[in-house]
This record gives sequence, structure tokens and C-alpha cells, in this order.
Amino acid sequence: MAEIEINKPLYLSFDQGTLLLKGLTIEQLSILNDSQTWRWDYRVGAWRCGAIHYARIKKFLMEKFSSLFVDEVSRPRAVILPKVDLPQLRPEQLEALAAWDENGRRGQIIMPTGAGKTEVALAAMAQTKIATLIAAPVRDLMYQWHRRILRAFDFDAGIVGDNLFNMKPITVTTYDSAYIHMDKMGDKFGLLIFDEEHHLPGRYRREAAILSAAGYRMGLTATPERADGLHKDLDWLIGPVNYCLPFEQARDSFLADFDIVRIPVALSEQEQKTYDECGRFIRSFIINRREEQPGYAWKDLCNETGEDPQARQALKAYYLKQSIENRAAEKLRVLEDIFRLHYGQRILVFAGSNAMAIEVSQRFLVPTILSHTRKKERIAVLDGFAGGHLPVLVANRVLDEGIDVPEVKVAVVIGGQSSTKQAKQRLGRILRRSGSARAVLYEVVCENTKEIYRSRKRRKSDAYERTLHRRL
Repeated sequence: MAEIEINKPLYLSFDQGTLLLKGLTIEQLSILNDSQTWRWDYRVGAWRCGAIHYARIKKFLMEKFSSLFVDEVSRPRAVILPKVDLPQLRPEQLEALAAWDENGRRGQIIMPTGAGKTEVALAAMAQTKIATLIAAPVRDLMYQWHRRILRAFDFDAGIVGDNLFNMKPITVTTYDSAYIHMDKMGDKFGLLIFDEEHHLPGRYRREAAILSAAGYRMGLTATPERADGLHKDLDWLIGPVNYCLPFEQARDSFLADFDIVRIPVALSEQEQKTYDECGRFIRSFIINRREEQPGYAWKDLCNETGEDPQARQALKAYYLKQSIENRAAEKLRVLEDIFRLHYGQRILVFAGSNAMAIEVSQRFLVPTILSHTRKKERIAVLDGFAGGHLPVLVANRVLDEGIDVPEVKVAVVIGGQSSTKQAKQRLGRILRRSGSARAVLYEVVCENTKEIYRSRKRRKSDAYERTLHRRL
């Protein structure tokens, strides 16, 4: 078989989140030894692939066709930082940064909440001095990054998201805005930082990584695992795990000492009766359906609610059970006892639903932050909490991860998911060390309900190894 020769220029360019390679015929593709990556685009008469492959493809073409290769992809701008005001990194943070640097500046850094992942990322930005895009899962985190960059570098970063499109050499964005606009931004940044990286592998959000030509990538998280198993895709979307700090090691070195106190409470007689009736109705409905349709699952029930009144009634019974667990009257009594026990201390309360958070807020006249709380109100509440004017703060899921909360050593979980990920995230809100103060996390759960099983599942986390059982 005759050797294929290339005797005309090969042009590589960026086009709306993809790479275009011109100058290579269909017969000549085999010379790249990469036929799975490329797809022929008959509209422009060129080969096309995701921009994520840029670094690898550029290296190959430069080595094999140096005299013919023409790279038309824009080079990210160098960044001149007005100042660099960063705290001295701890040994663990230095190890994480060095590991990322040694692995080609591509990969994941996994450290417990409160371990200082943001400082590692800021140090990487100061080290590379290249145009950087930071993606965060929610707007609050996006603005938090903006404030941290301004404080550390005196650089007013651009914002893409929250109805803004102001792109600068250093820009902050949300995952949703990143994948929507990456066709316009994909060749503008040399470093991508994905905060709370476990949000990235979703069906659409992963496009934020695929449509970017950035050669340097860093992912940050305390809990990379996903229930759907898609966390395995982080290896090619960002890079392999460069550094992983076990929770035990962090606890022994720089996290606050803490106790986890599990408080079981009983439903009232009427609550338990309604709860059991709902459970029996749901079980009976599922059993009857499975006799007719073997393999009948919960998703089938949800699909039938628009047409089948019984399916709709079963779903209502399920939500009523959840409501009873989340809003049990005894939980509020225990919560009042905890407030009295820790009078004068800042207390963070995690509810299982917006309704429960609002009920706590109204009963005890304390502020709450929910997903729909406006930015100005959130800042005012967090500032008041930090200043001690507001001693209690109630939230559902919005404070579970990433968002910096003022120093707090007491947290109460009165509802939530069964995942160990959420358990670690909530525990991390109280673990930043401050002197010798000991932190405590109360977990209030209803006996004789599914909440007991969710609590047991949460306690599989290595952070829950020393759980205490106590009744108040």
C-alpha cells in the first residue's frame, strides 16, 4: 500500500465550539490515526471535531507536519494582574497545586469543604497568568468568585450569566451560561476552572468543556461522585485526579474538631396514622400494577399521573409522606431546644424543603435563604449573619455547597436527601477551624419513617464515623 503524502497546507481553525481542519481529503484522514475524533462536514468541505481536542491535535500536527501546519486558532491573551494578594498556602494546598502543574495543568483537585480549594485555584491563576474562565453551578457562587478575584488581584472580572455578557481576560460564569455561550468564548481562554466539578458531566453542561479549546483545566470538588455514574467522564472533560485529600487527614490537620449528634423524634399520633395510610396506599398501588405490568417502576407511575387518577393519588400520597417527615411538629420543638442550648451562637439550619424552611422562618422569626431569594436580600442576610445581628439562618439546598458562609460552629439538619455527598457538604459549612472552638452538627430525624433509612445511608460517609445518638 502506497504511503499517503501531504503536500499542501493544513489549516486548523476554531468555529463555534469546534475545530475545522482543512487541506486533508477523506482518503488522507487515516494519516492522523484518529478517525473516531473527526467527522466530515460536507457543508464546508473540511473535517470537524470538538474543540476539547485542540491541545492534542495541535501537538500531533506540529510534530508531523510542522512545515505545512497553519494554526489559525486564537491564542488566549496573557493577563497582567494589578496585584497578587493571596494567603500563604498550606502544605496540602501546595501539594495539590504542584500535582496539577506536574500533570500538564489538567486535572481534578478533590479536597474536603473548608480545605481551601479556591485558594489553590487562585494560586494557579497567578502562576499561569493566562486568560481564565471560572464556571460555577449557581449565580451566588459566580458572584462570590468575582469578589474573591477582585480582592486577590484587584481585577474586576467579566461576568457571563444572570442576563449579563461582559467577557474579559478573566471571566466568571455559570455552567448553564458557559455551555450556551461557549461557541463564542471557546477560543478566548487558556485556563478553565470548574468549581463543584460534579455538576459538569450533565447532559448539556458538559458542552462547556467540550466546546472549549483551553489547554489548561482544573476541576474542584469535595464530592466528585454522581448517582448516575457520569463522574467517570470528568477524566476526559477536565483531566485525571491530580490530588485527593482524604477527609480523615484534613480533620486531623486543619479542620475544626466536631461532633455529629443524631436526635430521633417521634411523629404525633395523627401524623403517624396519616403517614402509614399513605405508605399502604402506595405499596398497594405498586403491587397491583406489577401484577399487570411486571417491572412497573416509579418512573412509570410518574408518567401515568396525567391520565390515571389512581396514579395521581399515589403520587400525592408520596408527597404527603415527605411533607410529614420534613415538617413534623416534634422537629420544631427540638429545634427550639437547640436554639436555647446554643443561645448567643450563630446557628445554621438546613431544611428538607422550601415549605419547612419558611415554616421555621415564620415560627422563630429568623431569615431564610432559598433558591429564588434575590441577590441583594441574600447579601444582606449573610452580612447580618456574619455581624451577629441575625443569629440564625435557615436554608434548603442553596447553601449546601460552595457558597462561603460566615464562621459558624453549630448546624442543624432537619431534612434532606440520603446522599453522603449532601451530608459532607452540609458538615463542611461548620468545619473551618477557628481557635479551639468545637463544631457540632445536629441531625434530627423521624422514627418509624423512611427518614431513618436515609439517615443511615448518609452516615456511610467517612465524616460520620463518630456519630453520637442522643435525645433532647
